[in-house]
Amino acid sequence: MSGYPPDLDRWRRAARISAEARDLGASLVVTGARRREVADAIERYIRSKGAEPAFPANLSRNSEAAHFTPDPDDIGVFEAGDLVKVDVGAHLDGAIADTATTVEVGGGRRHENLIRAVRDAVDAGVREVRSGVAVDTISVAIERAIHARGLKPVRNLTGHTIERYLLHAGKSIPNASGMSSASLREGEVVAIEPFATNGAGEIENGPFGHILRFRNDPGPKDPVVAALYARFRTLPFTTRWVDGEGRLHLAGAKRHLQSYPVFVERGRGLVAQAEHTVLVTAGGHELLTASAS
Repeated sequence: MSGYPPDLDRWRRAARISAEARDLGASLVVTGARRREVADAIERYIRSKGAEPAFPANLSRNSEAAHFTPDPDDIGVFEAGDLVKVDVGAHLDGAIADTATTVEVGGGRRHENLIRAVRDAVDAGVREVRSGVAVDTISVAIERAIHARGLKPVRNLTGHTIERYLLHAGKSIPNASGMSSASLREGEVVAIEPFATNGAGEIENGPFGHILRFRNDPGPKDPVVAALYARFRTLPFTTRWVDGEGRLHLAGAKRHLQSYPVFVERGRGLVAQAEHTVLVTAGGHELLTASAS
């Protein structure tokens, strides 16, 4: 098992919890549901299973591709026809899984082609995962699946390798061909994460998405901030998870923090996403975030 995470069972448990939380979130995204209540329920479920969220539940809608989570005062609700990306992750002592699905609020079929495109693409990408495979082989499979439905991959969003306490590790897995010369090796944990759009095929930065991350250790000067760093390390978090005093102290620690903008489709096209966490094995792969049903 050389090259595999030494605590592989922990990674598998984190992935199982992530998949369950993803499916729960998808079931809660209904007309009139409050965005904050859905995010809180997803994160509460993860904690109830003995894990911690690896990042705040992302509930990005329509032309938002990623990185929106409700703030503490959010009163917004989901509306019929919204195209919602439910992107969640759990970790157990830094062993991280990352997974996503897309749902149309209200159960209509206006966005069926987009949703099917990313489901086809994530399946196609996962099928190519094995030790020694060129990353571009995965990218080609993803791109072909999306093009087959008359849509575009989002070129500047990618899948990624995952390491302990590091959600986006060294390698990217592009959703378009010709963008990587890397290959995968046995034992790596990788997120295959296609995005499809009927827009321009690229994202740009939008408004602040209520997600933060410590860039570095802020040191002991402010004990409240030091305690928050000990809690989150360099994983993304949201002020929904921090009490009023902690929020005040974070305001004074901005030089240690990275803020995440919402990623918005450049042509304001609709965006769908699907994602699985996969273990690279000698003979192929192990799909870690499959649904239980």
